[in-house]
Amino acid sequence: MNRDIYVVVEQVDGVVQKVGIELIGIATKLAADLEQKVVAVLLGDKVKGLADTLIQHGAEKVIYVEDPMLGVYATEPYTKALNAIIEAKNPEIVLYGATSIGRDLAPRVSARVHTGLTADCTKLEIDPETKLLLMTRPAFGGNIMATIICKEHKPQMATVRPGVMQALPKDSSRTGEVEEFKVDFAPEDMNITIREVVKSTHAKVDITESKVLVSGGRGIGSAEYFDVLKELADELGGLVTSSRANVDAGWIGRERQVGQTGKTVRPDLYMACGISGAIQHLAGMEDSEFIIAINKDTHAPIFGVADLGIVGDVHKIIPLVIEKVKAINESKKDI
Repeated sequence: MNRDIYVVVEQVDGVVQKVGIELIGIATKLAADLEQKVVAVLLGDKVKGLADTLIQHGAEKVIYVEDPMLGVYATEPYTKALNAIIEAKNPEIVLYGATSIGRDLAPRVSARVHTGLTADCTKLEIDPETKLLLMTRPAFGGNIMATIICKEHKPQMATVRPGVMQALPKDSSRTGEVEEFKVDFAPEDMNITIREVVKSTHAKVDITESKVLVSGGRGIGSAEYFDVLKELADELGGLVTSSRANVDAGWIGRERQVGQTGKTVRPDLYMACGISGAIQHLAGMEDSEFIIAINKDTHAPIFGVADLGIVGDVHKIIPLVIEKVKAINESKKDI
């Protein structure tokens, strides 16, 4: 049996989550090295209609399980369904998103199939000699990057942080195989009672979607200075983000943190204001298209990845930048 690469694709209320599309993208590269197929796994109630979307983003086959018991995520029924698929299909690799669902589901499945699991990966590669999956993740508080292999047990399993991998462009002409997989659920498989599902109605900030990010580090000096950075971000049509230090200080929300313990971003423009550039932060933004760094320290590591470096005080430089951008924006209005 051909051992393929399986991607567990999350869906919530019939909407495919972005991390699943990203995982199909990296799985396609891994599959090319192994001469295998990319198989997307979809669990839920009435989810067959989502299969075409996954195929258009690179999956060669979609295996789906439909059952009312899978309508809302619950650990036991989802674990049973995925475990049944793995035992029947014997995949080479299984990838999950490092989300709240993935972090709950992946370790339980790995325990049942008696294999290892590498959590929170930021890089996946195939070793050209052994053909094993090289799973890289931060370790020791992000101070080193560890590459882990699972020699003795299959499938090789990993959870991957959202925003780290790049999705393939959607191709509406792509076709693929769709297979329904039957799982015999029993009433006792639902070992919890869902009394109520409370949905948040407030708008979430998704910094991974923004094309422009203005990021503040410890060097901005105070929480109030984020108001100045926001003014610049607004003029540029972007969002404000931060390094971990300011999040830990309570100056800004964790949803805006960039770095190994925050989010990985790839905007067209990333402005690092008062950020020294520790390895943990660089891992989350070094793939940005164009990086501008402003720092008083000539030897700050951030300048090593910057396309444009400005040595100076952010408190003096940012107001000048805002003034220039405003003037440009005003001139465009007159055209």
